[in-house]
Amino acid sequence: MDNLDALLHQPLRTQIAAFLAGSGEATFSELRRELDVSDGNLESHLKKLIAADYVAVRKESGAGRPQSYYTLTATGLDALRAYVAALQRVLAFGAAKPAAPPLEAMQLKPAG
Repeated sequence: MDNLDALLHQPLRTQIAAFLAGSGEATFSELRRELDVSDGNLESHLKKLIAADYVAVRKESGAGRPQSYYTLTATGLDALRAYVAALQRVLAFGAAKPAAPPLEAMQLKPAG
């Protein structure tokens, strides 16, 4: 059985990686809005993804507030692809097992 990437197995981190894979780049505000999470929750998960080199951050300061831009790294994209492939194998493994018969079809013996 495949081992699932523990870092990406957390649903919000999977969503962050998938969103960045599709968008290419996103600001903190865009991620927060699109994923509907609090600042603290998003920041905590981004820190873990950055520490693992799955996500890179670039900061720009111009007119107004400084802006942070997040992208999925090559390492992060490889990890996401491997994670999705592992999930597909797990799902295929589960689908290959015969389904349990309905309760009505089971021959139940009385206890005792």
